[in-house]
Amino acid sequence: MGHSRKKLDLTGQRYGKLTVLSPAKNIGQRTAWNCQCECGRETIVKTVHLRSGHVRSCGPLCGLNSGTFGSGGLSSLTYVDGTCVEMLRANTIRKNNSSGVPGVDWRASKGRWRASICFKGRRYYLGSFEHLEDAVMARKRAEERLVQPFLEQFENTSGDMQ
Repeated sequence: MGHSRKKLDLTGQRYGKLTVLSPAKNIGQRTAWNCQCECGRETIVKTVHLRSGHVRSCGPLCGLNSGTFGSGGLSSLTYVDGTCVEMLRANTIRKNNSSGVPGVDWRASKGRWRASICFKGRRYYLGSFEHLEDAVMARKRAEERLVQPFLEQFENTSGDMQ
């Protein structure tokens, strides 16, 4: 007989620079929350990432206030199916990245390079590789297969709305 877990209410709680505003649509099987960053931008974050400290701000572009991303500035980021279009375009590299390539990292315990990509709220593991070049190639192929068509479709449909 299974037991149901009571859903935590994180509304009003603060995690790093983020304040939880309200529940959001789940990302896969994970509970998610609408959060507002100190910089004014809103973002959707999974409960597990808030509580673990994995996500503490709206992202690598936090605090920038230029009008680069649309007429409303950075607060007007565009999310499609849980994916931020501007973040995909920025293709930023995390501070703890060991390869210099987004989605490719060294797994010391296995002595191999791992390639992965996050897209539409889901992480895809692309494989484990002996050589960095092979991991980078797997990541590039995944970007070509997932991200590029998504961005092209977004450009085509958003151009129709203007």
